[in-house]
Amino acid sequence: MCLGRHWYPYGYARTVVDGDGSPVKPFPGRLGAPGRRAVTDTLGADAAREAAYDIALVDFYDADARMGVHRDSDEQADAPVVSLSLGDTRVFRFGNTGSRDRPWTDVEPRGGDLFVFGGPSRLAHHGVPLVHAGTSPAELGLTGRLNITLRVSGL
Repeated sequence: MCLGRHWYPYGYARTVVDGDGSPVKPFPGRLGAPGRRAVTDTLGADAAREAAYDIALVDFYDADARMGVHRDSDEQADAPVVSLSLGDTRVFRFGNTGSRDRPWTDVEPRGGDLFVFGGPSRLAHHGVPLVHAGTSPAELGLTGRLNITLRVSGL
């Protein structure tokens, strides 16, 4: 699900152009505040001033889901990308800006962890090769992983 604008390969639209054509729900302004706070905490206030978030990609991944190595480069802004995950721990492959190949670092963010891509790492390749099923906190009541990615479209 997308809020603000619909992402499809190599672009953004106000409607679900590769689906049923329905209008995209608006981006809730209050969702941008925690993203800007995360950017301030990791990269400083100057970086956060550029972070006028207007897109949220909300994705659910079950235990068998994977996300191939890619980079978030369809935006017309270089503001930091913020990724928040809830639920199962996963292997997050954080690579380099030049190619999908090594070097990369595998980290294991747990539910509630947040990742900021900014500055020189804004266009780093990344992916999810593995989800550790059944690691979500029981009180969350979630089986799988819910990811919310905040982006600035520049449109």
